[in-house]
Amino acid sequence: MEKPTNKTNGLGTAGFVLSLIGLILFWLPIPGWILWLLGTLFSFIGLFGCPKGLATAGFIMAIVTALLIAAIIYGLILTI
Repeated sequence: MEKPTNKTNGLGTAGFVLSLIGLILFWLPIPGWILWLLGTLFSFIGLFGCPKGLATAGFIMAIVTALLIAAIIYGLILTI
């Protein structure tokens, strides 16, 4: 008799963590934006695995971070 295995989604979890750190550090252009980009990529790939919970949350956080980055760039352009 086989033991039931717990399914995990490593890329979804990594995407969630990187998106969360990217959301916190989005105001730092180089490290924050790189973490945000990696979080977006890993979360998107994680959406194709199971379970999808953390991957979905990471992808939503990545979208929110993208909107914040766009607002900052737009604000900087308007002040020039």
